[in-house]
Amino acid sequence: MAEAIALESLDPNEVALDDIDVARSELMQTDSHWGYFDRLRKEAPVHYCKSDLFGPYWSITRFNDIMEIESNHQDFSSAAGIVLADRPEDFETTNFIGMDPPKHDVQRKTVQGVVAPMNLKRLESTIRERAANILDSLPIGETFNWVDRVSVELTTQMLATIFDFPFEDRRKLTYWSDMATSGELAGGPTPEPVRRAALLECLEAFTELREHRAKEDPKPDLLSMLAHGEDTQNMPPMEFLGNLILLIVGGNDTTRNSISGGVYFLNQNPAEYDKLRNNLALIPNMVSEIIRYQTPLAYMRRTVTRDLEFRGQQMKKGDKVAMWYVSGNRDDEVIERPYEFIIDRKRARHHLSFGFGVHRCMGNRLAEMQLRVLWEEIMKRFHTVKVVGEPERVLSSFVRGYAELPVKLIAH
Repeated sequence: MAEAIALESLDPNEVALDDIDVARSELMQTDSHWGYFDRLRKEAPVHYCKSDLFGPYWSITRFNDIMEIESNHQDFSSAAGIVLADRPEDFETTNFIGMDPPKHDVQRKTVQGVVAPMNLKRLESTIRERAANILDSLPIGETFNWVDRVSVELTTQMLATIFDFPFEDRRKLTYWSDMATSGELAGGPTPEPVRRAALLECLEAFTELREHRAKEDPKPDLLSMLAHGEDTQNMPPMEFLGNLILLIVGGNDTTRNSISGGVYFLNQNPAEYDKLRNNLALIPNMVSEIIRYQTPLAYMRRTVTRDLEFRGQQMKKGDKVAMWYVSGNRDDEVIERPYEFIIDRKRARHHLSFGFGVHRCMGNRLAEMQLRVLWEEIMKRFHTVKVVGEPERVLSSFVRGYAELPVKLIAH
């Protein structure tokens, strides 16, 4: 079985197809998954894996196949969850991304206003002020961890603003996000009892805040929207928790890891860094390229609702399907020179990192805006954010993230 093989230390072309399990979190942590996905796209684009950790699942690795499945929620449902790990029956959280229309649409609509164009315009000055304060607090010429000082700090400050969460307690949001995505059941390092305790602490804190918001006049923050929304104000506790975790992880992981990834990619590609210095108007396009190249969430799961055939493979009702965004974003049949980081790439927004269809990431414009504003402020202050050591990646096959990125700042 694949579980017994240390795939990260082998040549992907010499492993039997049946033994390839791309959901092994060690592959992502060691950045050694690329060759396996290249092989699956060529030889088995709809690949069946008998995983010890998650149970059997299908991998969809080509860009257009992923788009097709994303567009067909009748046959490929989100209702059983979006990660390969099954929900524990005694601790089952649900949320609107883990729902199909029409219930999905109703709940999403309740909170969508927080990222409406008018709200984003209002948030931009806050993001710029916060980004400026964070960057101005950094030491010049000393090594520090960019992930903690910038990526985590900026996204956590933004999350606290969007929820109107007590600002001094904002790092709790980061902690709860990490706990939600790093459970041992999903191949991460966090023991299940620790994960559950953290999430129940999250539920308790937010339930208390929601009760206060319900007594106040409606405001444009996420918690107030949930507290006053006709279809969300009486959510059962575990559904409320599920939606909180979705919004926290969605607002945290994508942006946080793209902020770190962007610095790393520019250092790997100094000619692109020069291109950026010479033309700051490239920043918005570069942001899209960073998000494609990073692919902060590696996959999304769907569950087959009926026996069917897909690309010549027989799928059974109840089968798990992983749509590997990280692979689709390197599909050379759709994206030209996909392994190159090109900040002035044409059609840079044509990527899968935000998903597609009814479940397309609600906060995609907010994520892009945070990255754009941050890079505008970085370029005002520093000639180079210089990476001085290899990044430490998180142990997860779902979140493609960084725990550490040692950098030094070089002034103009």
